[in-house]
Amino acid sequence: MLKGKKILLGITGSIAAYKSLLIIRLLIKEGAEVKVVMTNAAKDFVSPLVVSVLSKNKVITDLIEDNTWSNHVLLGRWADLFLIAPLSCNTIAKMANGICDNVLLAIYLSATCKIVIAPAMDEDMWLHPATQNNLRIIKDFGNEIIPVDSGELASGLTGEGRMAEPEAIIAYIKANYFRKDLLKDKKILVTAGPTREPIDPVRFLSNHSSGKMGFAIADTCYENGADVILITGPTKEKCKYAGIKRIDIVSSDDMYEACKKFAPDMQVIIMSAAVADYKIENIAREKIKKQGHTMQLELTKTKDILHFLGTQKKDNQFLVGFALETNNERENAKIKLKNKNLDCIVLNSLKDDQAGFNFDTNKVTIIDRNEMEISFELKSKKEIAADIIAYILNKIHA
Repeated sequence: MLKGKKILLGITGSIAAYKSLLIIRLLIKEGAEVKVVMTNAAKDFVSPLVVSVLSKNKVITDLIEDNTWSNHVLLGRWADLFLIAPLSCNTIAKMANGICDNVLLAIYLSATCKIVIAPAMDEDMWLHPATQNNLRIIKDFGNEIIPVDSGELASGLTGEGRMAEPEAIIAYIKANYFRKDLLKDKKILVTAGPTREPIDPVRFLSNHSSGKMGFAIADTCYENGADVILITGPTKEKCKYAGIKRIDIVSSDDMYEACKKFAPDMQVIIMSAAVADYKIENIAREKIKKQGHTMQLELTKTKDILHFLGTQKKDNQFLVGFALETNNERENAKIKLKNKNLDCIVLNSLKDDQAGFNFDTNKVTIIDRNEMEISFELKSKKEIAADIIAYILNKIHA
């Protein structure tokens, strides 16, 4: 999303300036071109030399350096986005009142690009009426403010005023300024993770699904402009973007009800969750005590959610299933594809090294209704997600 984008990063005098180094690293990793402007106060917290090495560009700290004028007007026109992180209380006041006493403020006052700010200060400063008034003024000017976090502050106190974490800042600018429109106006439902089928109040049946693949797909759909609903079983994974509507469920029955509710309004449904095939016939109301050497559990089939969605599929819907197999992989996947009325199925095998549950990588083959196949070599689940979405785009726009 940020490949080739021009980002101007402003750093002001705040202890949170050390986080700017990670912001630069993340921007560069995303493929952005980064230039940095620092106030003199910022140099007390991070070294311009280090910033220069990380950004791969000379750092601008003064309007005039070595008898050369820094063209602040052109910098504000060069950038696709001017991100100021951290933004100190002092610089907020200057921005609100049009004060221009350093090169960062000169760029700010002459910039024609979008400006996003990430404040950082102690809680008392943050909550002071003067600061809040200055923030309202800055927002009225058209600047976007990334909300501060709560937590431990430089003063040793705990409260509001922490600058948002670098990963959250990158996610914010990607979601608000650099989303693609390939899936614009498309409503997409994604399922992810395992389900848990209770045995008694403390035990359950489940599987090893981490949810990584489903979350990568949801993130990729959102990055391409879609309205995304993610229904997920218990997992440690987190959505990168606040704009994704996440619905947490536990059991297969929960998943069924959630899918039944939201699927009718979706154009694309991607069922990557590992839903249990069986559940306990009679769930014990109390914890089952250990007795004897064996214990028998009576299992019954869970609702076949994918089959249900296949029977309810509308002409304008594209339904994608997943098949994780251990033997006769293609044959089993093709049977599932046909029996459940899918538009395509994504097959991966537990026999493939570094693919499947809990890995950050995957290796898949996509099979369509005509049994045409396209295979992808082992790569990150993020890259596999991009491949899957590109395939779906090609199909729905064919």
